[in-house]
Amino acid sequence: MTVAQPDVSVIIGAYEAMPYLIECLASVEAQTLDPERIEVIAVDDGSTDGTGEYLEEFAERAPMHVLVVRQQNSGGPSGPRNVGLGKASGRYVFFLDADDRLGPEALERMVAMADRAGTDVVLGKVEGVNRSAPKSMWGKTVERTDVFSSNIKFTLSAQKLFRRELLERHGMRFDESLFTGEDALFTMEAYLRADGVSVVADHTCYYLVGRDDGKHVTKSGSYTLRFDSARALMNLIAEHLPAGGRRDQLMIRPFLVTLLPQFGPKYLTDSEEIRRHKFELAKPLMDAYWTEGVAQRLKVHERLRLHLVAEQRPELLLDVVKFVKAKKQAAALLERKGRRVYLVYPHFRDRAAGIPDSVYLAEPREARAFPGYREGGVDTFMRRAVRKARRVLHSREVRPAA
Repeated sequence: MTVAQPDVSVIIGAYEAMPYLIECLASVEAQTLDPERIEVIAVDDGSTDGTGEYLEEFAERAPMHVLVVRQQNSGGPSGPRNVGLGKASGRYVFFLDADDRLGPEALERMVAMADRAGTDVVLGKVEGVNRSAPKSMWGKTVERTDVFSSNIKFTLSAQKLFRRELLERHGMRFDESLFTGEDALFTMEAYLRADGVSVVADHTCYYLVGRDDGKHVTKSGSYTLRFDSARALMNLIAEHLPAGGRRDQLMIRPFLVTLLPQFGPKYLTDSEEIRRHKFELAKPLMDAYWTEGVAQRLKVHERLRLHLVAEQRPELLLDVVKFVKAKKQAAALLERKGRRVYLVYPHFRDRAAGIPDSVYLAEPREARAFPGYREGGVDTFMRRAVRKARRVLHSREVRPAA
């Protein structure tokens, strides 16, 4: 008798996951997809709290095929995910964290979407439970998009449906040398290589659960690991895209989400030694990837802080970070009959500081919040013409490598 290939392999890496694992597995068992179309590969990564034993109990009674692998602790989520991926046989794989849970009908809806649209990655709407979750990409359900035409670059967690053939064709695995941001690297590569990405925004497919014990992996790790993560993601983007607008568009993600927080409120409490070290770690990244194209896509306070990091001006950065932490609204200076809005953050037009006015110039999306701003005229017409020309050029660029 030939066993049919399952539609989806649910890969669960579990470490000290009790009691959260109970609800996690219950959410898998409650899926509306036929149990014969699901396989579960659960990897106990050296737990000592009964996680492995509970997985084995679940395997004995679950209606779908469940494979339990027990191994010594690997030190991070990448190892267990790679083990599971190596044993998966489904047409698709879904990475489920052991302290989170699936929404009702999640697998059925995501598999149906991938089959209907022929896409390689499907994002199901995520909601946070006792923690925050990404929001900007759930505006509407989209059958086919890509990383350049949507906000999906701001959700790079691994909890998505991936076509396994895509992963195997490119030998994709999680980087076990990274202890934070390994999922961002994996998911960004999948976005770049995918023949289309789908977004299921009209149904909650995944619940991101905040642990009461604070042991969630994203809450741990030193600042040096964040720089490792930023470096790896920036290098990956650069490997796949030549310098230019499309690269700049994706570089926003590591600059904003990974690098900039290192120069936020926490920076004020860092020792002088750590501050110096952060500037040293940032320098090669700023030298290689900080461009005018990235800068123009940021808000003024974001651009200003990163400009000072790029220029190695720690003595000026401190005042800016204090201003941002105080959540003050920078005064707006309108010039050229309201067509230019400068936001007066610290050191604006301070000759000694020598920061160009352009760093403080608000782009239209930020300037619109200020009374008196006039969007129009020659400057805006030319800007729109340039953007239209860029879009036309980008649409003609070669598709991602197969």
